[in-house]
Amino acid sequence: MLDAMTTNADERQTRPRRRAPAGAAVLREDVTEAIRAAVFGELAAVGYARMSIEGIARRAGVGKTAVYRRWRSKLHLVLDVVSALAVQGLPAPDTGSLEMDLRLLYEVTSRALRHPVASQIIPDLQAEAARNPDIAEAMQKALRDGQESVASSILAAAEQRGEIRPALDRDLTLDLISGPLYWRAVVIRTPKLPKGYLDALARATAEAIKAL
Repeated sequence: MLDAMTTNADERQTRPRRRAPAGAAVLREDVTEAIRAAVFGELAAVGYARMSIEGIARRAGVGKTAVYRRWRSKLHLVLDVVSALAVQGLPAPDTGSLEMDLRLLYEVTSRALRHPVASQIIPDLQAEAARNPDIAEAMQKALRDGQESVASSILAAAEQRGEIRPALDRDLTLDLISGPLYWRAVVIRTPKLPKGYLDALARATAEAIKAL
């Protein structure tokens, strides 16, 4: 393969052809995404403990080699997929009101947590996290960091509007924002939220934050 960075014609003539090193083939992004999607499918179907590279490859429609070229083990694959959730993030609402910003955040979060796949995967990984510190760290990053980024934007906007006082305890505030909904959706796994629950939660949380 000719050196693509060479622009001088004479140099191109005198330089030897270079071969790509073994195993350096470009990894196809569509295959990578198919494998990631298969991980969620397998986690929902059989759980982390029973999940296998063979099952992931079969669901993705690829060979095991395609998986191992990207991740060296099941653990590293799951850690990568779960950690990627954090960088996806949630849209930061900007309605001009703390209460309405929280209401929209709760709507999006509630739908995500109550998705059939997420509702099966998250409890399973939380149980596995109790035994595996690497998964515990990845779960904390995926579940907390994404919410923290959006919550920080909401609080910054509310502070700029004068709705809340400056320099609030951000950890406490994040607990107030995220705790109740995660308790309902992930811990006790209420099948259906009561009518008006998200409205009442947004109103109560906004008032609690303003009182800090």
